[in-house]
Amino acid sequence: MNEKYPIGNFQFKGDITSSVINNWINEIETLPLSLREAVKDLNDAQLNTAYRDGGWTVRQVVHHIADSHMNAYVRFKLALTEDNPVIKPYDEAKWADLSDYNLPIEPSLVLLESLHKRWSNLLRSLTQADLKKTFVHPDSGEVSIGENIGIYAWHGKHHVAHIMSLCERKNW
Repeated sequence: MNEKYPIGNFQFKGDITSSVINNWINEIETLPLSLREAVKDLNDAQLNTAYRDGGWTVRQVVHHIADSHMNAYVRFKLALTEDNPVIKPYDEAKWADLSDYNLPIEPSLVLLESLHKRWSNLLRSLTQADLKKTFVHPDSGEVSIGENIGIYAWHGKHHVAHIMSLCERKNW
């Protein structure tokens, strides 16, 4: 198994149909529960264990998901309310070195539960025209809202898989 990408990179070929979008939204909506389930029995020593050599600790992964998904939520809103806005990237590795990444994970779990309620509600309200709206990421170019829903459905599953595969390898 690839410890860096346990479920592989995000890939989608074909049409982004209503069924595909609904499936991705369901995955975004249920991510907080999946994440909480993945970490529920971990103690501080386990939370401070890196999921792979050179990787973040489980604690950092949980806080990263909260930061990443907050940024994503804002990017969706910008794309819905502006004409092809250029979004601001951030240095994820430097954010992971900030002091709030040493906090207990509960604040980020609660934040994700609230954020994903709002986010999934917003996503369920989108029209076909909304799904085609775009933003520009300075590093990766133009991204449609429809594709970005898939990217963030994958992103949540990707990081839960990091935690679950670590737990499996360590027999936790």
